[in-house]
Amino acid sequence: MLLNDYDPLKKKQLTILDPSGVIVTPKLEPNISKEELLKMYKTMTLGRTADIKALQYQRQGRMLTYAPNKGQEAAQVGAMAALEQQDWLVPAFRELNAMLYKGVTLEQIYLYWYGNEWGNHFDEGVKVLPIDVIIGSQINHAAGVAYASKILKKNEVAVATIGDGGTSHGEFYEGMNFAATYDAPLVVVIQNNQYAISTPRSKATKAATLAQKAVAFGIPGIQVDGNDVLAMYVATKAAADHARSGKGPVLIEAVTYRLGPHTTSDDPTIYRSNEEVAEWELKDPLIRFKKYLIDKGYWTEEEDQKLDEENLQYVGDTFKLVEASGTSVLEDIFKYTYAEMTPQLNEQLEAYKKYIEQGGK
Repeated sequence: MLLNDYDPLKKKQLTILDPSGVIVTPKLEPNISKEELLKMYKTMTLGRTADIKALQYQRQGRMLTYAPNKGQEAAQVGAMAALEQQDWLVPAFRELNAMLYKGVTLEQIYLYWYGNEWGNHFDEGVKVLPIDVIIGSQINHAAGVAYASKILKKNEVAVATIGDGGTSHGEFYEGMNFAATYDAPLVVVIQNNQYAISTPRSKATKAATLAQKAVAFGIPGIQVDGNDVLAMYVATKAAADHARSGKGPVLIEAVTYRLGPHTTSDDPTIYRSNEEVAEWELKDPLIRFKKYLIDKGYWTEEEDQKLDEENLQYVGDTFKLVEASGTSVLEDIFKYTYAEMTPQLNEQLEAYKKYIEQGGK
């Protein structure tokens, strides 16, 4: 079994597609259809373009604070492609690519970062929870979703994402321990992008790997090359199958790198070198996946150039729609936290209305 073959205590890392786009573990190469492989690649390229443009929009004063995803596309899309339609994504705040693959529209994602609460209103049937900025709390949410699935026999797996720094927060341990104790069908993907804002991974924890934190919960853990979309697919498929079968959670550490800033409020040049970034750029998940697809005869450079142009046009058109939506309605902040507003929220809303009636004084 795959999860048994990659003992995190022995620092074994799963890699199938190396940085040059060559299969190095042929026996583990997944049998994915051409259509799905292209969907994965197209989602990753759209995510890259949307990410770069979002940073530009923010710098132009046209979007609020944004958390870039550049460099982490494979860790997200590979994981989502391995899931079944009914499975849940419980994201943190750096999951643009994962959300796109699971059916959230780019317009909805942009609306959120534009400051419009309606950006968290996803289409019917899209199994994605709203973006969660409170570090670690999404693990508890996902544990609850997974436990509910078990009780109701829904055959749903919940996949939560968290950063390397987030694994030092209490709610990470609480959620993981709860899910492990009750054998809830939960998979947690740690996007180890090497930095918790400016704190390097080496200073965040003394654990040799983040995957080995699974040992404390009595569950499997596996470290994966997070820039290898095929390895992420295989690891997540094995983890989801394990969780779905009633054996409990799995912890996946996706070793990747944040090529951009932590958020648009961050300057990464202060705490990391250009040489370090350049080294990781050679491991770019899009470059290796494109080469793999071209070698298989599924893709061409000409098609790639056309796709880039289409993505740029689509992203630009989408943001125009977002800007045309106008300013968001502040009342939405009160209305959509719960199915029914609590007495406290009603009281706050009434106080806000009175404040507006008095001319904002």
